[in-house]
Amino acid sequence: MKYIPLIIILLLILAILVLIFYGVYRVKRFSRQLFGTDDILQGVKKAQEDLSTTPRSVSAMTRIALPQIVSDFPDFEYNEMKQRAENALMQYFEAVTAQDVTILQEGNEDLKEQLRSQIRALVSQEKWEHFTQVKIHQTEIARYRKEAGRCIVTFQSAVESFHYVTDAAHAVVRGSDHILEQSRYNVDLVYIQNRDLAKGNTDGALGVTCPNCGAPITNLGAKFCEYCGAGVVELNVHAWSFENIEEA
Repeated sequence: MKYIPLIIILLLILAILVLIFYGVYRVKRFSRQLFGTDDILQGVKKAQEDLSTTPRSVSAMTRIALPQIVSDFPDFEYNEMKQRAENALMQYFEAVTAQDVTILQEGNEDLKEQLRSQIRALVSQEKWEHFTQVKIHQTEIARYRKEAGRCIVTFQSAVESFHYVTDAAHAVVRGSDHILEQSRYNVDLVYIQNRDLAKGNTDGALGVTCPNCGAPITNLGAKFCEYCGAGVVELNVHAWSFENIEEA
């Protein structure tokens, strides 16, 4: 009888060991199924690395939206506008990093004011936002819409970069300067269809007028002035302007 307490203690220890080994087995099995390795910490690290190097998928509506755009604007050059959208995005990143609005060449006054506001906010907090080693993996039309006298083509890009924020002591306070970030950004390309209906338009360059008589061109993709009949096809490209950039 005097050995019964000892036996009970040994059985309890054995039960605890069995539970521990079973728990380790379950964790390893879970890690192996989820990450392909028995080491869950190594698996989590590998998953983070995969996430940092795998481009984000974009909302690819080009096949649906492009025919609608071309129907409204027969001279719309998709490849040219896509390249310009990517240029605008790259310039925006460079301008934020350098805190220099003049770097942004592709964009109307609304977009430049958006950039100024972002830079002012960083300066007021004594912060610096960095986009380095930027790579655009894919760009597609994500949406085409008409509202308040505007026609808006939204391009969406899958972007890879080292994106981080530093303070006055050059310490990283957000993001990482050694782990890549995969993100998506929307770039709005705007065409002013009717200046009277377009709300909040502060950029005079967006207005389209006849080069012959000066009358406003209000019809979508118009090739001729409705007042004097002069050709205005050359103005079509210049009516488009980049107005907004934001992370999707």
